[in-house]
Amino acid sequence: MNEDRVIDIEIKLTRQEDLVDALNKMVYEQQKKIDELEALCVALAGRLKEIASGGNQIGAAHERPPHY
Repeated sequence: MNEDRVIDIEIKLTRQEDLVDALNKMVYEQQKKIDELEALCVALAGRLKEIASGGNQIGAAHERPPHY
């Protein structure tokens, strides 16, 4: 019986190692996505500041014409 118990413990340990590996991969992929989204947010914030400051023609395209 002692040998069966050791085998059961080894099986559980192997399953846990597989689970930890899968979770680590998932966390890694999520962190990559978070980094991409943060970079996109920074770029969009910069673009919005540029548009709000009137430093480009797109901002002028959304202004009312003088005859209104």
